[in-house]
Amino acid sequence: MEFHNYSSVCAFKSIEDIKGKNVTIMGLGLNGGGEAAVKFFLKKGANVLVTDMKTEEQLKPTIERLNNDPEIDTTNLTYRLGEHRIEDFENADCVIKNPGVRYEGNKYLAAAKAIETDLSIFLRFTDCPIIAVTGSKGKSSTVSAIYYGLKTAGYKAFLGGNITVSPLTFIDEVTTETPVVIEFSSWQLADLRGRKVLKPYISIITKIVPDHQNWYGNMEDYVKDKRLIYAEQDMGCYSIFDAGEDEPGTGPDQTLYPDTVTWGNLFAKETKGTVLRYGKDKLQEKQYGVWLEKGPRNTFCGKVYLPRMTKPETIMKGLSVPGSHMRTNVLNAALVMYLMGIPAEKTAKICESWQGIEHRLQYFHSWKNECGTTFKFYNDTCATVPEAAAAATQAFEKPVTLLTGGTDKGLELDKFTEAVINKDGSFIPVKAMYFLAGTATDKILPELDKAGIKYNGPYSSLAEALDAIKTDLQKAEGQDEVVVFSPGATSFGMFANEFDRGHQFMNGIKERF
Repeated sequence: MEFHNYSSVCAFKSIEDIKGKNVTIMGLGLNGGGEAAVKFFLKKGANVLVTDMKTEEQLKPTIERLNNDPEIDTTNLTYRLGEHRIEDFENADCVIKNPGVRYEGNKYLAAAKAIETDLSIFLRFTDCPIIAVTGSKGKSSTVSAIYYGLKTAGYKAFLGGNITVSPLTFIDEVTTETPVVIEFSSWQLADLRGRKVLKPYISIITKIVPDHQNWYGNMEDYVKDKRLIYAEQDMGCYSIFDAGEDEPGTGPDQTLYPDTVTWGNLFAKETKGTVLRYGKDKLQEKQYGVWLEKGPRNTFCGKVYLPRMTKPETIMKGLSVPGSHMRTNVLNAALVMYLMGIPAEKTAKICESWQGIEHRLQYFHSWKNECGTTFKFYNDTCATVPEAAAAATQAFEKPVTLLTGGTDKGLELDKFTEAVINKDGSFIPVKAMYFLAGTATDKILPELDKAGIKYNGPYSSLAEALDAIKTDLQKAEGQDEVVVFSPGATSFGMFANEFDRGHQFMNGIKERF
């Protein structure tokens, strides 16, 4: 795969230099990134043209918010919707690119004089301590827990990036003393290649598993973009990587990376930053970082051991949110808090008080049927890879009722099928399964049929699936039960995006129960 290198020279000499420039924003969207860019450049005095292949009707919510915003003057705003025109790119002083648009083979981007993103603009014109997180699983939970921890400890901190908050919304509020937590997708990192603008004080790469293989085609190219997060770090920065084994078949290609057993080890060899590791078990000798220790009656704690420490300290003692994978996410957040000067005991108390985030194993509703059984409902719509859905089936340490399925991302589905088929009894069995229709579901169901596993669906709409679930739950008897929506797939075709999918699920549950 070809990797495009962007210019290290910005299209603007300063933020003040934006005034009077012609800026084309490629991709308005519905999640706020394009909208934030429009507001920022209008406020800075640019002539802004927004171009998007979506129609005015499809983008209506975003357009209405922009047109009704009293803080911006839309006199210098032009919409070009339902199409792109090459002259809008040729005539622009700068094009602001959406990270979901590939540069390679794109004639419009090739015609641009200069290309930036909301993140590249933010990083060029701020000098604040950056805490940068990427990975395949757990990055949104990790950044949210870090942000919560810093704010709770009294820091004036900000959170942005792939978690759907553009840093342009707070660029005017940050200082050299303001920590900014940024979640990076692989695409957002790719858009920074060659710019030399990302030098995070702390970088974290969460667990690496196959993702976006329909975009990249192989693991090496996917991970190559992830590695950009630490490319500009030095010994004054911290680089935090997994100390555990990769899942079978997902690690580095030994012909390309000989003597490198895991991705975490490869990253640790490459970075010039101070390396710290995280793991579910005690770290190896000469490794520094954090790990989990088990206590009596399924309790656990998180330990930290850093250079110049004489003995480990406890920085995590318990969590309110379910799931063993969540423990690792919050453990990394605790490490960041500790590195930022928050004492161990205070860090542990903050971790225990964190309630999780929207759309990720989010508890939002309970209901009791006529038989007296209470059902707790969880929204895990941001589980868009099979491994995340498999983890959700195990997160509650009891059998769950699972709503899952959707559109294929070109990923192997065996981690999910292994968990729900449970041939050797090594997984907590799923109590009942309901599938939304889609190409990923089409691949899963034949495997369940072969194994003789019962399921419901596939359903062509969310409403149809929820009606079926309600019919079954009305007559269910037993102790307190868990119902979790964890698709393990994308939302194309049935929903605008995974967030729309989650909101529709929560609203649908509340309407019926």
